[in-house]
Amino acid sequence: MKVLSWNIQWGRGADGEVDLVRSIAAIRMLGEFDVLCLQEVAVGFAALQGQTPVDQVAVLAAAFPGYSAHFAAGVDVPDGAGGRNLFGNLTLSRLPVGQVFRHSLPRPPDAGVPSMPRVCLEVVVSGPVGPIRVLNTHLEYYSAVQRSAQIDALRELQAEIREVRESVAGQPQGEVADEDSPFRSWPRPLSAIICGDFNCEPGSQAYYRMTLKGQAGPEWADAWPACYGDIPHLCSVGLNGAEWPDRPYCCDFFFVSTDLVDKIDSVAVNQATAASDHQPVMLTLF
Repeated sequence: MKVLSWNIQWGRGADGEVDLVRSIAAIRMLGEFDVLCLQEVAVGFAALQGQTPVDQVAVLAAAFPGYSAHFAAGVDVPDGAGGRNLFGNLTLSRLPVGQVFRHSLPRPPDAGVPSMPRVCLEVVVSGPVGPIRVLNTHLEYYSAVQRSAQIDALRELQAEIREVRESVAGQPQGEVADEDSPFRSWPRPLSAIICGDFNCEPGSQAYYRMTLKGQAGPEWADAWPACYGDIPHLCSVGLNGAEWPDRPYCCDFFFVSTDLVDKIDSVAVNQATAASDHQPVMLTLF
């Protein structure tokens, strides 16, 4: 199972030019993927897109036929012309998709610090070894307070699923709902991948917070050290002449539920493409 995660910066390359066609070409050049997790996808927001309000969800969905498209807008505001400006995460899957969840992430007050609403998009796909949850997220950049709260929410999400599964294990099940009922029970396994732009570096407080052990052990494991041990993460920003940031480092990650650690085949970062200020990160499970 191959998954790509990439903050595409609404198609804005390291050269400052917005060219979504270039972003699409870069994805295709990286190979075939079962799931594409993209962050900073815009619908509207003409000022970001050279004054042309493109529906990037529609463009990206059309560019990858055979993939289902699932979008979660963290930002959803009027565009001033009777429509809506949307900004968030897009997941494209060529694997069958069951349930889809859109988790609004916490945004506690942090006076004087700019921020935007953030979201985590969860899709349950039928992978080669059964159902698996793929979560696509983008955490707050400016506010460390909000970023920490968002990481806690992602940890709690996994802990809650563990607790629910343990509480119903061995108990008699209730009446089964009809196929078309909203009460129908769908698979939602503990096995999960979460990826995206976490806006923190390896070794930072926020990074360690993500992998803290709870009562039942760690909820999430960083796929990179699970695969490569003490070899430092490859940088995912600050390359190819982008105006931001002022130095290279890694802030784009794949974390997996601990039951998937032994199934990690590889994690890779493509540092060559200049189609965004971030670099694509790729995970392969066997």
